[in-house]
Amino acid sequence: MISCQITRMVHLVTLVLVLLTCMLSFISCATGVTKVNLASTTIFNVMAYGAKGNGKTDDSPAFTNAWKAACQSKPNKKSILVIPAGRTFFLKPMDFNGPCKPSSIFIQVSGNIVAPTKKTDWFGHHVDTWLSFNTVNGLTVSGSGKIDGNGPIWWKDACIGSPIPGTTCRAPVAIQFKKCNSLRLNGLTHVNSPRVHLLMTKCNGVIFSNLKIIAPETSPNTDGINIASSTNVNIRDSVIGTGDDCIAISGGSSNIKISGIMCGPGHGISIGSLGHGGFDVVENVDVRNCTMKKTLAGVRIKSYQGGTGYAKKISFSGIKFDAVWNPIMIDQYYCPTQKDCVTSTTAVKLSDITFRGIAGTSNMDNVINISCSKSVACTNIVVDSVYIKSAIPGRKVYGTCINAHGRASHVKPSLKCLIP
Repeated sequence: MISCQITRMVHLVTLVLVLLTCMLSFISCATGVTKVNLASTTIFNVMAYGAKGNGKTDDSPAFTNAWKAACQSKPNKKSILVIPAGRTFFLKPMDFNGPCKPSSIFIQVSGNIVAPTKKTDWFGHHVDTWLSFNTVNGLTVSGSGKIDGNGPIWWKDACIGSPIPGTTCRAPVAIQFKKCNSLRLNGLTHVNSPRVHLLMTKCNGVIFSNLKIIAPETSPNTDGINIASSTNVNIRDSVIGTGDDCIAISGGSSNIKISGIMCGPGHGISIGSLGHGGFDVVENVDVRNCTMKKTLAGVRIKSYQGGTGYAKKISFSGIKFDAVWNPIMIDQYYCPTQKDCVTSTTAVKLSDITFRGIAGTSNMDNVINISCSKSVACTNIVVDSVYIKSAIPGRKVYGTCINAHGRASHVKPSLKCLIP
């Protein structure tokens, strides 16, 4: 009898080790880590810290405790925070703060995570962000789970409580990564953010891949991914369809690579808006092999009049358009409200910008619009092998320029307005 019990225990322990090995192998493949040593890894399952996973009970305290344990685990170890499959975890606004002791932290999201369905659940919490990761280096978040921001409760009225009359309220960002270096995000589905789905600020060494980010075309300010003051960022092989920019790159960002993005609906891939209230710099941006389908804009650079700084060494190549409204655009007169728009002799300096190997259809007649500041010209603008026609059979299209210097070759419609 005792021998049988011992045998069963051995089988059980073996099964657990096999399952752990399989799970760690999956994480390794998904994140590019080639080997994870079981002896140097500690597992933290949110269920062991009191999470219910029924979609109704507030699981924030359990996640907080699990995160603290994972973050403060032994130095030079690898911590894995497990969010198991088959369950839905309701979280109120919370922070995942570092710095953490382990050299690497993995969050394996196999289950679903949902935001509050009532604004009253936000009372007592900050309203800027739902889930915030701060100063966590070596962080990998991966899995097949879904993160639902329950945006509809915010889209018609972003205010919470009883704000002072005349107050402009902003809905929260779904997930923010701030000062997180060597960050990886892979495989997840993000839906219905109140505002921006994913925001990175002051991060370095970032790879986002194989993501799906979805919100209705009519949802306001629901950008897919925003890059702010971050460097060495690679975003690839993802599907993004929202109510605003699929990807937006703002000031302070450099060495950005974007590829394999299916964008639509939304406002395309944008650099900017720049120069709003100060000095902005963006440089070394490479956007290639992306498709825009029925987006409000295709690829664009936008800046306010009166700004300062520069954007340079920017390339858009291998882009396909399908019934896009503003396929190629440089807009240095950006003024989204169209009220009290500033006219100024200062502007963000734009240079070394290339549009190459681009083709498709547009719902607009003006398919190439390069509108640079009248006082600060755009320089070294290259438009090469670009072929855009109307989505409406038989309709003519054209391109325009304002104070743009550069060259155009193999372009239809012809772009004779570029100044050599």
